[in-house]
Amino acid sequence: MNIDIIELSERKARFILSGVSTAFVNSLRRSITSEVPTLAIDYVNIYDNTSVLYDEQLALRLGLIPLKMNRKFLSPDKCKCNEKGCVSCQASLTISAEGPKIIYSEDMVSQDPDVQIVEYRIPIVELKERHKVVVEAVARIGTGRQHAKWQAGIACGYKNTPVIMIEDCDLCGNCAEACPREILMMGPHKVNIVDAIDCSFCKLCEKACNTKAIKVNEDLNSFVMTFETSGAMTAEDLLIEAAETIKQKAEELGSLLEGF
Repeated sequence: MNIDIIELSERKARFILSGVSTAFVNSLRRSITSEVPTLAIDYVNIYDNTSVLYDEQLALRLGLIPLKMNRKFLSPDKCKCNEKGCVSCQASLTISAEGPKIIYSEDMVSQDPDVQIVEYRIPIVELKERHKVVVEAVARIGTGRQHAKWQAGIACGYKNTPVIMIEDCDLCGNCAEACPREILMMGPHKVNIVDAIDCSFCKLCEKACNTKAIKVNEDLNSFVMTFETSGAMTAEDLLIEAAETIKQKAEELGSLLEGF
């Protein structure tokens, strides 16, 4: 397996995986979106809420605010506290606000210095005169398979690596004009392929070519993969955790099969 990094930033990654099967790439996609544990608000103690939102709506909005953790938290079912709640398996965030004002995610105060809000300007609710909200939000570890609020990987997808071949071109320029992504550009002596990986396989260039000189195919053992993160962890950390999760599950399966 070969990995070629195209783009890697704090919250986005794009790379080419070569020498792997579709099943492997899809398992990596599923692991990124569903199997990597993150921290999210799991339940809310509402002490006062006279805003226009029902308690359930307020709790739902709080649950979808991304959180970043700087230390490992245990899953509640694996913690020594037997799911009663302790510093090892949960963190508390509080809001105490009175209108008129708009409550943003920055108004949430974390009681744990290792837990931070990812985005500070997420609007939660607008308070009018004499409206008040006093809540305690408790964050716990979970995975995207359990609920979307624990999904760290978003906009995750892949495609086969495009292979564009041009032979016996008469330099008519029809293919370059037809390409919606401007991947093909006319040169003095040939058609230049600017960035083949951006090809969407629309094959409009093939249809526009009168001499059938251009062919757009796909490499069945090579894939272009792209994903973004909610900010709960960096794109690099998410990819490493996703791969480690696949490895652990494969080892567990191997151990089970050895017993037969």
